[in-house]
Amino acid sequence: MTITQDHYIARLQQQDESVIGDLYDAYSGALYGVVLRIVQSPELAQQVLQDTFLKVWRNAAGYDSAKGRLFTWLVNIARNTAIDATRSAQFKQRQKTDSIDALVHSPGGHSLNPDHIGVREMVSRLDEKYRLLVDLMYFQGYTQEEAAEETGIPLGTVKTRLRYAIGELRRIFGETLPLILLAWLVWTLLST
Repeated sequence: MTITQDHYIARLQQQDESVIGDLYDAYSGALYGVVLRIVQSPELAQQVLQDTFLKVWRNAAGYDSAKGRLFTWLVNIARNTAIDATRSAQFKQRQKTDSIDALVHSPGGHSLNPDHIGVREMVSRLDEKYRLLVDLMYFQGYTQEEAAEETGIPLGTVKTRLRYAIGELRRIFGETLPLILLAWLVWTLLST
């Protein structure tokens, strides 16, 4: 039997405790990949993933299907929780004290590594003004507002350039990237 998103939503809103395990089984792999890309630490990514599902449980009544699909809502919670974790004093202190090996290490098998699916190579084909914004937002986890502040570019211009960059990436990726990965890239860039 295939469980639908509506089934999960109904169980969440009825406060059926068993739904969290089912959601975890269905979505934890994808959410872990999103979180790991932002926090760059498998241990912290696991903690953020747990915090994400706790927030999902606590905010189940706040889900509105008119605003987006369940997966989009879950990814948004995971991404925001990961960004919050990177802004914590403990995270910043750990970043200062981690060894070079820990910073360069790229864990395998648990996430979608942009290098493995060719995202970095494809982004390198973009004009510098677009590549900079994609780098800040996709690879470094900046929001659109943070990217505008970092670069000194007006927020409206950042949004326009990102829309253009996404169009170019769609053209460049063509058939080489599965649709779900392209959708994830687009969502990452536009949801901030």
